[in-house]
Amino acid sequence: MNSGTDALYLALRAYDIGPGDEVITTPLSWIASTNAIVLTGATPVFVDIGKDLNIDVSLIEQYVTERTKAILPVHFTGLMCDMTKINHLADKHNLLVIEDAAQAFGSKLNEKPSGSYGAAACFSMNPMKILNAFGEAGAVVTDDEVIYEKLRSLRYAGTINKENCHYPSLNGRIDTLQCSMLLVVLQYVQKKIKKRRDIAIHYSNELKSIVQCPMPGPNYFHSYYSFTIVTDKRDELKQYLLKNGIETKIQHPILMPYHKVYTDKFKQKIPNAESMVERILCLPNHEELEKKHLGYIVEKVKSFFNER
Repeated sequence: MNSGTDALYLALRAYDIGPGDEVITTPLSWIASTNAIVLTGATPVFVDIGKDLNIDVSLIEQYVTERTKAILPVHFTGLMCDMTKINHLADKHNLLVIEDAAQAFGSKLNEKPSGSYGAAACFSMNPMKILNAFGEAGAVVTDDEVIYEKLRSLRYAGTINKENCHYPSLNGRIDTLQCSMLLVVLQYVQKKIKKRRDIAIHYSNELKSIVQCPMPGPNYFHSYYSFTIVTDKRDELKQYLLKNGIETKIQHPILMPYHKVYTDKFKQKIPNAESMVERILCLPNHEELEKKHLGYIVEKVKSFFNER
């Protein structure tokens, strides 16, 4: 696909999700996760998040109704959701699972890679991602041959054999040049992930006593699309680091149901997400980060808290 956004939208379309259907998802993600649902005509149903910043699986079942068609879990920051429990719930209620794995290329749960748990899964490969193109790019993966063929059609204006239109759709094809570049980048992905994991381990060892650091369970392999800490002094820390030449990012500062276009459109009870979004902050963790820079960042984070 030509983007992770189109991957999500067309995956939902391929399974005929549309008006009258509900799709359970998280409120904490890039807005594309919600837009993809809304643009099919379906309704997103937001379930609160847990301490790991992913959808709280223990809350999902109470949101299942006769209109629920699918669960769309987002592997936020690259940490996989508890897909074993999500799939169990989906099987119990005869629901589809479509993974939003946009941030989770290379992550694993119980030795199974992201994208291998759902009926379909969607990836983004834009320049920010671990497997990055040099422009917009995305992919949908599925084991269902019928869905695969339908997706091929949907990404090419809904045509069969590039001639006869069977479904109303748009152009969602990836550019051949981006495919070529991705094949090159793919050779270096495992090295990039190892560097990011080494950085994450160093951050956690040095900072876990003063901020909440991501702490994946023993069966989780985290690829660390971002290293997101949680602190009550988020805004002050962000400003302090910026003054000291360290760029940070809030990923994402507005919960999806609270974007202007969706204000008062949906009902949600998401107190943990509302609290967490005011306290999350991404520290630099890209694979080009040098040891001296990493040490400087840790030093400045510690200095901030020591001065207070």
